[in-house]
Amino acid sequence: MGRIWTDQRRYETWLQVETAAAEVMAEHGLVPADAARDIREKGAVDAARIDEIEAVTRHDIIAFTTCVAEHVGPSARWLHFGMTSADVVDTALAVQLRAACTLLLEDLDGLASAVRHRALEHRDTPMMGRTHGVHAEPITLGLKLALWYEELQRDRERLVRARDAVGVGMVSGAVGTYAHLNPEIEQGVCERLGLRPARISSQVIQRDRHAELAGALAITGASLEKFALEVRGLQKTEIGEVEEPFAKGQKGSSAMPHKRNPIGCEQITGLARVLRANAMAALDNVALWHERDISHSSVERVILPDSFCLLDHMVRRFTRIVSGLVVHEDRMLENLGLSRGVIFSGAVLLQLAQAGVSREDAYVWVQRNAMRAHDERLDFRELLLADPDVTGVLAREDVERIFDLRVQLRHVGTIFDRVFGAPVGQAGA
Repeated sequence: MGRIWTDQRRYETWLQVETAAAEVMAEHGLVPADAARDIREKGAVDAARIDEIEAVTRHDIIAFTTCVAEHVGPSARWLHFGMTSADVVDTALAVQLRAACTLLLEDLDGLASAVRHRALEHRDTPMMGRTHGVHAEPITLGLKLALWYEELQRDRERLVRARDAVGVGMVSGAVGTYAHLNPEIEQGVCERLGLRPARISSQVIQRDRHAELAGALAITGASLEKFALEVRGLQKTEIGEVEEPFAKGQKGSSAMPHKRNPIGCEQITGLARVLRANAMAALDNVALWHERDISHSSVERVILPDSFCLLDHMVRRFTRIVSGLVVHEDRMLENLGLSRGVIFSGAVLLQLAQAGVSREDAYVWVQRNAMRAHDERLDFRELLLADPDVTGVLAREDVERIFDLRVQLRHVGTIFDRVFGAPVGQAGA
């Protein structure tokens, strides 16, 4: 990913645009064919040399064309013919953005594959579901991971749409009027570069497109932050259900040798904030003076490479975390029993209602036993079986069935079929 955003790669992409433009213009009789051939065969760029020239010209495109001209020779007078700087810069940026998006999509596919594998592995691994940080009802670890997988698919779809949004080029001149070149030139150049011509532009391609892309990157980062935060929460000593992989020889603390901290997930959480800040900067870039100013240019030189490189790193790192995630199934079962059965209170409430008890009365019966179980650290099921109101309506076997995890989780397979398509069979299939 980093190579896409080097100065040398940027100048090479500019030269791609210039070369394509010269060849299309040659086909239309605007540029001599031998000049277009010289630009393709002799054209070269060197980032250090361009920087050296720019120190004098204070204009990057002029420094670039001067450097290319040093290699091309007399035919360079046809270089950049009829074009303005943004025709080159914005069109080349679209090429870079598409390449970066494609690479990032490959990374996301790798992460989704890792999440899918672990989801299938732990489809039927029961654990505590929590709302407001408090025990709610049982779920499985596979369900948690399947939820991540589905969100990653939406992240992917957003990125594909954003890649399409920024995949446009232009060769429309100083204010977008094609004053010196006709739109057919633009069409030909974009086709050669794998882009679509913008239907209309000013001197620049409009920045709502780039804001959409930055937003897609930030949302994907927010998804990763969400997943990483969950790992961090479940790795707390008091919970201890999963852990980031901890390598042999790794150290967790300079002062406390026992420490195994979720530093990878913490890093992902922090970097997601940078992506969000960059997305805000991209939104600020949408509004430019009249047909163009360059207030967006300096911002994009920072936020676009940084956002792609950051998210590329985040996705790759979280892929390693998911693949090596340590799962403590015994602790999950232990935590399921920690609240002494009150997590089945909702099922008891429904069972009483089905048996003919008013919801209001059923709620009072269930809550008083649940609160007593909580406050006095007693077993909820035994309290229910000792409550004459409850046993006057429900038989012991009815109560026992309510506390069966298999009953609670009987629809997990259906959810997996929805998420992953074809039936996935048992865990590990």
